[in-house]
Amino acid sequence: MQKNKSNIQILLADDDESVLFAMESILQEQGNYNLQATTSGKTALKALLSQNFHVALLDLKMPDLDGMEILQKVKATSIPTEIIMITGHASIDTAVSAIRLGAYDYLPKPVDSNDLVRVVQHALERSLLLEQNQQLENQVASLTQYHDIIGKSAPMRTLFQTLEAIASSDASVLILGESGTGKELVANAVHRSSERSSGPFIAVNCAALPATILESELFGHERGAFTGAVKDKKGLFTQANNGTIFLDEIAEMPIELQANLLRVLETGIFRPVGSQDEVKVDVRVLAATNQSPLRAVEEKHLREDLYYRLAVVEVELPPLRDRIEDIPLLANFFLKRFASGAGKELQGFAPETLECMLNYEWPGNIRELRNALERAVILSTNSIVLPENLPPRLFKNSTYASSEKKSANQDGELVVFPLGEPLAHVEKKFILETLQNCKNNKTKAAQVLGISLKTLHNKLGRYKESSLG
Repeated sequence: MQKNKSNIQILLADDDESVLFAMESILQEQGNYNLQATTSGKTALKALLSQNFHVALLDLKMPDLDGMEILQKVKATSIPTEIIMITGHASIDTAVSAIRLGAYDYLPKPVDSNDLVRVVQHALERSLLLEQNQQLENQVASLTQYHDIIGKSAPMRTLFQTLEAIASSDASVLILGESGTGKELVANAVHRSSERSSGPFIAVNCAALPATILESELFGHERGAFTGAVKDKKGLFTQANNGTIFLDEIAEMPIELQANLLRVLETGIFRPVGSQDEVKVDVRVLAATNQSPLRAVEEKHLREDLYYRLAVVEVELPPLRDRIEDIPLLANFFLKRFASGAGKELQGFAPETLECMLNYEWPGNIRELRNALERAVILSTNSIVLPENLPPRLFKNSTYASSEKKSANQDGELVVFPLGEPLAHVEKKFILETLQNCKNNKTKAAQVLGISLKTLHNKLGRYKESSLG
């Protein structure tokens, strides 16, 4: 998030030269920003369309082209510049309308120097956050990738090299790794890179079916072979001919079927259930387990001869906790996918959200990350994913969780509401406490409260009117 101030571009547009000079002077005191100033709305629009600005401060009323028109044109082109409206003419309703159209905030004339610095700093924080998330998204599109497997960490680069080396072979492969590390993705990637890619890829979970049904599924059966076998059925090995079959949870395969599988691996021949005829197929076998195969052999769950026949090449997938540098990339990949499916425009993650994800152990690995991001997209009502959108287990040991234990006020004391206090009073007190805790940043307060900025402005306006009354 840190960026050299000399690299920060800010545009100022106001037809009053004295206002321009004042804003330039105030902002230059804050650091060596790259400031560009103009008294022309048309010049401001041309600059915004041709250059990259982090923040633009636009006068609401300019003779040749006013700020509202510029705002509408900029937002129509998806330019990421955060726009702050400067108004000495419009009511708060007009300013709120500008925010509804996409402006970050507004400042009334005469512009207060403290307000100017505060609002510009907050707008810059948001702009730099979105810029960082866009860079991550671009990385996702160009990172080292092997088919659908994403990663750029050292363990993943090693994995990609191994997969590329074995893809052209017909050797059996045993894929090892914890649950959720993507073993089927790896098997599918090996198939797609092989000379069998035009043939079928069939996956079967060996732990999901009892022995009698699994045997029929794998090798097929003849009509009348058992009760319910009313017609001939081709097995998955026959269906996978000239392609690849992936046997997941191989250590869970009933021991009585393992001899049949060993024969297929050695000869390509098997006999369907109830048949006297043998069937010959040309199938590459890939297998996977989340157990230690040697322990499974010791405990007589996996035949030793089958293990060595399957593990011509052994590939072990790293758990997510051993490749944490891939978490932001994977998270942005899933965010983009789920947000698109849900019709939401989510621009990235709050820094606290990324911290929660990086500090979590991920026992369920990529599958757990995927599910957490799907949940976050469903629950998110903001433009960025907040920590509270994640499953609570992800942030129970984070600094975010520690800060959440404190109340909304700055002293960390609980905000107590007397029993029987009117709901309107409770709401007002809670909103004002939240605004104070957010250092009067209305945009952040609205996000914390889960309401729109317009709703917050309306409520604050009513509170002000009631206090005057």
